[in-house]
Amino acid sequence: MKKSITPWLCLLPAIAFLGVFMVYPLVDVVVYSFEEGYNFASGSFWGTGFYNFSYVLHDPFFIQALKNTFIIVIITVPLSTGIALLISLGLSNIKALRDLFQTVYFLPYVTNTLAVGLVFMILFKKTAYSDGLVSLLIQLFGGPSVDFIDGPYWAKMFVMCFYTIWVVMPFKILILTSALASVDPVYYKAAQVDATPKWRVFFKITLPMISPMVFYLVITGFIGAFKAYSDEVALFGTNLNAAGMNTIVGYVYDMLYGNSGGYPSYASAAALILFAIVFTITTINLMVSRKTVYYQ
Repeated sequence: MKKSITPWLCLLPAIAFLGVFMVYPLVDVVVYSFEEGYNFASGSFWGTGFYNFSYVLHDPFFIQALKNTFIIVIITVPLSTGIALLISLGLSNIKALRDLFQTVYFLPYVTNTLAVGLVFMILFKKTAYSDGLVSLLIQLFGGPSVDFIDGPYWAKMFVMCFYTIWVVMPFKILILTSALASVDPVYYKAAQVDATPKWRVFFKITLPMISPMVFYLVITGFIGAFKAYSDEVALFGTNLNAAGMNTIVGYVYDMLYGNSGGYPSYASAAALILFAIVFTITTINLMVSRKTVYYQ
């Protein structure tokens, strides 16, 4: 009897922590999402139902945030993973200054997000004194002046995606470089004996052997991109609705604390919609991985 109780006693602090800080807030969010007209100060509401979900799904600000989030996810996750894989392959095939290059590529991961955002603003923002370094380079080659921070939507989305890829790529390079180093050299020696072309070695040996890590990065990339918010604030400021660059997480924050704050029911409904989207995409990825990921 004592032996059966001991493991549970060891797990009790962790269970209590998860219950208080994860399970209870999740249940609370679900309850809030169905309470119509909830008043945070008095704790009262005038009914229950699906009105909060209907309001959120018809809110133009949420539709715009949903659109922005999906564009960021669709563009940044495949591109950042693909570029990181190419860079990792390059780092794995060089010997001179390998450690230096790995350190340089990893630096953005340990740099403050807001500081990086400030640098990007200096590079892309058009001011009364300068058109921005990137815009000046475009004009140097005969292109028009473009304000990537306060200008057209496509320009702001370009900066957002470029910034996101630049921020997340170091972690992916680190993971993929480690995965490539763990591949058994015996496979490559056998391929050399058979004079196998490099492209075939990559698709038949390298990619299948590191596929679990690639899949892990894709899953975490989707989840991280759907939770994007701080990157947008770093570039466009706190009023993301005015800039037209809000995300779903930013919409949830605005409903709680922003200019339109004080609506926890709407925020809870939006949070559950985000949860449903991420859960669905993660489930689809898991189903696809059963046929595409090779586990040794």
